[in-house]
Amino acid sequence: MITILLSIKPQFVKKILSGEKCFEFRKHIPNKAIDKILIYSSYPVCAVVGEVEVLSIISTSPKKLWEETKNQSGIDSEFFFKYFAGKDTAYAYKLGKITKYPIAKQLSDFGVKYAPQSFVYIK
Repeated sequence: MITILLSIKPQFVKKILSGEKCFEFRKHIPNKAIDKILIYSSYPVCAVVGEVEVLSIISTSPKKLWEETKNQSGIDSEFFFKYFAGKDTAYAYKLGKITKYPIAKQLSDFGVKYAPQSFVYIK
């Protein structure tokens, strides 16, 4: 099982944990197949608040990705297309079972010193 830790803005973390946001969009993805994402809620929360199963990774053009994910994206089209501006390929993790931690954890609990800009593998 391969797990990564992603830094995600708190407003999107809230939507993921509620089930409103079923896709996590990224400009780059790891080379390895990912099974699970640890959710690091960035400033001002600054804590790992839960984890989510990765069902699949979608890789396609931004336009096609939006058409496929828009109903469960948790974001609006303006934000989406601004995020992927100038990119030929867009990625989305299709999220599955969500586990919210009863008590948020620190990065150090996972052997991580700094919040990643993109992602970090967790052993």
